[in-house]
Amino acid sequence: MAKLYFYYASMNAGKSTNLLQADFNYRERGMETMRWTAAIDTRAVAPIASRIGLSADAHLFAPETDLWAAVTACHAATPLACVLVDEAQFLTHEQVWQCARVADAANIPVLCYGLRTDFKGALFPGSAALLGLADSLVELKAVCHCGRKATMNLRLSDEGGAVQQGDQTQIGGNERYVALCRRHFADALDLYRPDARAPR
Repeated sequence: MAKLYFYYASMNAGKSTNLLQADFNYRERGMETMRWTAAIDTRAVAPIASRIGLSADAHLFAPETDLWAAVTACHAATPLACVLVDEAQFLTHEQVWQCARVADAANIPVLCYGLRTDFKGALFPGSAALLGLADSLVELKAVCHCGRKATMNLRLSDEGGAVQQGDQTQIGGNERYVALCRRHFADALDLYRPDARAPR
């Protein structure tokens, strides 16, 4: 039986690289895949691009996209061995259920890759749904400057300072975010002082 997978990590952990490697492995064996990524992220020339230079075209999903309908229509024309979703934190709750249906009813594995938390340490809606529904949860590792595992995403201002307030989604790369361990994330936001309040 096919499964729904969620590969999650902080920024710069190689999520897109892992997705593209998995995609390559299927295609090298003559198997068809379907790649998806969020329409909201328009930074790259190719919709899926990794920091080490790998890239690939992909279908784009927006909040109104019916993934079940799109995947099963493609599958009817060309049988799919796997569906891969980058930037999965931007999936809606309903779309995560659609991914689960693809695995359960169409028997196609769905591999989702995304951030677990935002710059305030809060779950993204898509990530929260995946953490609750995925058959397999796999944490990919990034490294903080101190050598510990990086689990947090610190947002930076234009001047390079730590940002504590703002919209949950602000597209950016290394110029806008840095992956840190929880301790250094808290230090950057001065969260451990006696009168500090955690970001909301």
